Amino acid sequence: MDDMAVARAIHVLAVVVWIGGVAMVTAVILPIALKSPDGSRLAAAVEARFGRIAQAATLLAGLSGLHMTARLDLWGRFADPAYWWMHAMVGLWLVFTAILFVAEPLFLHRWFETRTRYDPIGTLLLVRRFHWVLLTLSLITVFGAVAGSHGLFLF
Repeated sequence: MDDMAVARAIHVLAVVVWIGGVAMVTAVILPIALKSPDGSRLAAAVEARFGRIAQAATLLAGLSGLHMTARLDLWGRFADPAYWWMHAMVGLWLVFTAILFVAEPLFLHRWFETRTRYDPIGTLLLVRRFHWVLLTLSLITVFGAVAGSHGLFLF
């Protein structure tokens, strides 16, 4: 079995689940939550449920990406600006990993619960704005990674 084919398939599948979930929460769940009388509870329930899926997906994306980089000895790409998308993938992965594994368990869940008690709509609007920023960065990164891995940015 070709370990690189398996690693690439795991990587793509993990990114599809991870970023697809972010898109679903951002573009579908949060707008519905904003119109729902109990939207904060809906958003919290979805985030809690998807949070575990996102953790697994980001972990798989990180491990498979690290494996491919090491196995193909692609470390030199990080020194070449034409491979900006490699930096974007790692940077995005670091942001989501910090949010999912550090910030949410340590303080974001508590912050959300506390803030929604006195400003549920304002809290959801802030969460939605943050999700749109993350989704936009994610989509730019996915576009850059796919296009870049097929030579678009090499001159």
